[in-house]
Amino acid sequence: MNDTGKDDTIETPNPFMPSPDDMQHWASVIGRAQQMMLEYALGQANDGNASAAALFDPAKWLDNPATKLWTEQSSKMWDQGVAFWTSLASIGQPIAPDAPVEGAKDRRFTDAEWTTNPVFAMIRQTYGLLAEQMLATTRQFEGLDPAARAKMEFAAKAMADAMAPTNLALTNPEVIKRAVETRGESLLKGLRHMLNDLSRGQLSHVDPDAFEVGVNIATTPGKVIHETDLYQLIHYTPTTKEVLAVPLLIFPPWINRFYILDLNPAKSFVAWAVEQGLSVFVVSWKSADASMSEIVWDDYVAAQVDAIDTVRAALDVPAVHTIGYCVAGTTLAATLAMLSARGEADKVQSVTFFTAQVDFEQAGDLKMFVDDSYLALLQQLSAPGFLDGRYMAATFNSLRGRDLIWNYVVSNYLLGNDYPPFDLLYWNGDTTNLPAKWHRQYLVDLYRDNRMVIPNSLSVMGTPIDLRKIETPAYIQAGREDHIAPLASVWRLMDHLSGPKTFLLAGSGHIAGVVNPPAAGKYQYWTGDSSAATLDDFVASASETKGSWWPHWIGWISQRDSAKIPAKGARIPGKGAKKAIEDAPGRYVKQR
Repeated sequence: MNDTGKDDTIETPNPFMPSPDDMQHWASVIGRAQQMMLEYALGQANDGNASAAALFDPAKWLDNPATKLWTEQSSKMWDQGVAFWTSLASIGQPIAPDAPVEGAKDRRFTDAEWTTNPVFAMIRQTYGLLAEQMLATTRQFEGLDPAARAKMEFAAKAMADAMAPTNLALTNPEVIKRAVETRGESLLKGLRHMLNDLSRGQLSHVDPDAFEVGVNIATTPGKVIHETDLYQLIHYTPTTKEVLAVPLLIFPPWINRFYILDLNPAKSFVAWAVEQGLSVFVVSWKSADASMSEIVWDDYVAAQVDAIDTVRAALDVPAVHTIGYCVAGTTLAATLAMLSARGEADKVQSVTFFTAQVDFEQAGDLKMFVDDSYLALLQQLSAPGFLDGRYMAATFNSLRGRDLIWNYVVSNYLLGNDYPPFDLLYWNGDTTNLPAKWHRQYLVDLYRDNRMVIPNSLSVMGTPIDLRKIETPAYIQAGREDHIAPLASVWRLMDHLSGPKTFLLAGSGHIAGVVNPPAAGKYQYWTGDSSAATLDDFVASASETKGSWWPHWIGWISQRDSAKIPAKGARIPGKGAKKAIEDAPGRYVKQR
């Protein structure tokens, strides 16, 4: 007892000790995490095809002496760096909060703790120094050819992104704060996300159940009017009383689902083109299965010719406007070269290329995935006769690993954030399988050996092709920040086609540079001297226009032929000689 009569033997609670309730809750979190991992392990053990569900790291596909040499010399440095980060908390006098920090504009380090907290500031600065040292190491090797050096630098950047302290729960202050605030529930939710992704063999960018094709995505009204074993042809319902006499036939890439051009009414290029008075047809490619193991380039060219002839016959017109997106644009160029060689070029009144390449000399980072080791791995992965689309998705994601891989690892797994309802990201994860034989042929003949620009080096459907014979009026669109079909590579179309050409440079990249509806008021585009001798000359002459380039394109289309006819009879899907098979978007786009 003291003077006040109170018992001074009662201890004051320690504010740093967790309460019994907190301890019980965290024990519950750990128990639930263990149960989730046990259920996942049991599920994998019972899955006879579990190996196919493993997430794939394309950086490991770059297996050559240069990358092995780099790995051997840099691994110790990174081991020391990681150990250093995790021990910084014990440093007595860390750097001051206002000390210079590497990567001040890096979006990964936006949390205030990276600047105001001396420990995290030190971690951040250390990472910047180590990342720079790693990249510098790749530049110090002598005697490497440009391809080997590019692979080594790609691998270095990939490892630098992977080893960022933001990717580790214990060295990411935002993750720590979220875990404390949610009493561990955020980590538990993130673990659930990760295990679900491991089960499906693919990193999720959005909730897989947030969209349903034909219900809240790919909803522009139309009918499937024709189908083969390789594709379905969709005819969209007109919304204007009159339509342009010359119809539009769109060839999307078969490495993705066609509805990138029909995401929702506000973003849909298809719906917008219909509103402009075009009779719009779109090819929906079938995702490959074992029955398509012998499919080659000739089959895709034949499919394009078949679609062109089907539309011409269905509407009783002599010619069509065409669009080829990415690899379908590459193939459309081959189709036009073949038609020209056969004297049938007048079947196509105009061609528009969306971010397409024919000359692969400057094709960018994707050229690193065409060496012998990668091709051998590709053959192994394609044993069933087709390549699982998840591997191709992983390849594309790896080209922008920081944005498309690690950003989502932190958000989905470490922070336990809810998935955003983003239709573009849903499409990005809706993969398609590729015919193994043709995919390998494409990589070897075009990306590796660049044979398409060598006159008569390649033949399609028995006809040698020469791009110089193409005199069809061409509209060539490129994306300024395109990492799939780089601007300099797309420009090469200007060097190989002989007809009148219009070049347009769009803001943004491979997707957003194309899918940019006028109502959004986003980005910009540049037009200039399409007779310029070089890309630099074009850029020097170009003038910028704010917003979407779509109105510029429809103006170009109208200049080719502005004649209109009533939107009736065969212009209504299924009302002509080609009867409706089913409603758009059809079965093929929904097949796995």
